Amino acid sequence: MSEHADVDVIVAGAGPAGLVAACLAAAGGFTTAMVTGPESTRPDPRTVALMMPSLAVLEAAGLWPGTLIEIAAPLRKLRLVDDTGALFSAPELVFSAREAGLEAFGWNIPLAVLKPALEERARELGAEFRRASVSGCSVKGGIATLALDDGTTLAGRLVLAADGRHSPLRQAAGIGTVTWSYEQTAIAVSFAHSRPHHGISSEYHKPAGPFTTVPLPGHRSSLVWMERPERADALMALDGKALAAEIQAMSHGELGLVSDIGPRQSFPMSGARAETFARHRVMLIGEAAHIVPPIGAQGLNMSFRDAHDAVALMTAARDKGDDFGGDAVLSDYDGRRQRDVRPRQAVIDLMNRSLLSGYLPMDAGRAAGLAALASFGPLRRFAMTIGLGGSSIPPAADRSATGS
Repeated sequence: MSEHADVDVIVAGAGPAGLVAACLAAAGGFTTAMVTGPESTRPDPRTVALMMPSLAVLEAAGLWPGTLIEIAAPLRKLRLVDDTGALFSAPELVFSAREAGLEAFGWNIPLAVLKPALEERARELGAEFRRASVSGCSVKGGIATLALDDGTTLAGRLVLAADGRHSPLRQAAGIGTVTWSYEQTAIAVSFAHSRPHHGISSEYHKPAGPFTTVPLPGHRSSLVWMERPERADALMALDGKALAAEIQAMSHGELGLVSDIGPRQSFPMSGARAETFARHRVMLIGEAAHIVPPIGAQGLNMSFRDAHDAVALMTAARDKGDDFGGDAVLSDYDGRRQRDVRPRQAVIDLMNRSLLSGYLPMDAGRAAGLAALASFGPLRRFAMTIGLGGSSIPPAADRSATGS
């Protein structure tokens, strides 16, 4: 087992959270290696609504706006519609970016374009890539050594584990998880429509969960549709014309004639949170640390904050001459991320379960909460700030990435 570090930082995971962490680390002057596993050939139909703080992280990595803005669409308004048919219904709630002093809350970007752009940028910044899977991890003398399934090893002073919900690195670090499930399946798909979306993302709260349309360029939108598993299976089996008719009905025809259904994919819904987000020179990033249903565009935006906070703390420790993979940094990271993730997970879980329960007091409570947001400006603006991810742009975004 080597006690020599091959690189400063090892990032495990081929998703956008790991790739943005690699970009930030490499841009910050850390020698960086990416362990990405086998390359997937399956098309990814999902998009991600990145809020302005997350776009500031992409800017710090030298990727935004660049060419990404050409295939993205701005989110100028966020609309919540109580479509449950419950006895107690909430008024329609519309958040406007102008009310928050912004041109847009964020931009909706196809993952099929974002991920290759992040990988290309990480390579430009000097990150080394290994197409292998992690089979083990050990720590000795301030060095974490990964055993890879190609028979090689890779040693670094810190590991950023962005290796997904079944994270082998989380298990190797001895970190347990709290998990829960929902009787829901999410369908991700895009579609064309005859009426303009005007930059408005609409989240219809249905009895089986949210049905959320998000703008794409032109007369096109992406959709995350949460349904009961049996209903979701039936929808996935429909041909394009029949699914278009279902989408048009569920959106009440507000986007006009729906057509040109894109590739679709379904995902069972669950939630999880690691008991700690860092241990033994391993920091957990993204779904290795937390999983939430796709409500309020919180998932990947939280993951981008994971990456930002990890690299910001590493940089501060290094600049002071401290061990950037040591226990003090790991403890700071865990505390910072737990304070962000736990309350968001609680709110998302409560909102989702209130839709599924059909329990009258929960319906009334949800309706009252949304009514308060609709009628009280300061509370609505506070909710917008929290939804964006905090009250300020991340500090790392103030620095230009090297090579950008």
